[in-house]
Amino acid sequence: MRPSHILWDFNGTILDDVMPCINSINELLVKYGKKPLSDVAEYQKVFGFPIKDYYKRIGFDFDEVSFEVLAVEWVELYNKYNEPIKACPRAKEALQYVKDKGVPQLILTASKTEMVYDQLGMLGLRDYFDTVIGLDNIHAAGKTDIALNWVKRARPAAPVLIGDTEHDAQTADAIGAGCLLVSCGHMPAEKLIKLKPVFDDPYQAVKSIL
Repeated sequence: MRPSHILWDFNGTILDDVMPCINSINELLVKYGKKPLSDVAEYQKVFGFPIKDYYKRIGFDFDEVSFEVLAVEWVELYNKYNEPIKACPRAKEALQYVKDKGVPQLILTASKTEMVYDQLGMLGLRDYFDTVIGLDNIHAAGKTDIALNWVKRARPAAPVLIGDTEHDAQTADAIGAGCLLVSCGHMPAEKLIKLKPVFDDPYQAVKSIL
């Protein structure tokens, strides 16, 4: 069935920010006397949602420093390391392809909505999207609930979610959407392939369904 809507994950799917995320978390780990992540492969192995659980996996103790404090510090570091920002390989090509096919595109993100709008503007990609469905805070708890609320309001006929994590696959299942995953982001292909079809980049993903 032809997709009625494309729901795009943002970080790691549209925005290429794996290294800024690694650099930011490693600076926090060193600051609080923890062992930094050695490389992209180690990061991809431990990353996941909710972010609070990911922080625990890599050694943070919220009795020593609260998650709320860490979240604020991480965003400050992320903004420093994520400049200049850049799009994932072939992301703009994918967005233009979908636009040419006349399919509505939305961002579904566990990031703060205002932050994503700003980043889309810096990337020159804001006009491709009807809206950003995100959070009102920086705690990245997940996006299943906001996706369910959108489905109740919009009643899409055949949405497809494109993302880069197992949480994207779980969210797609929760809202009854199709799902395609890309291996250019925050989780490795060998983990994703067990869940949904996996593609090297966003353009390959959209070409497979449109």
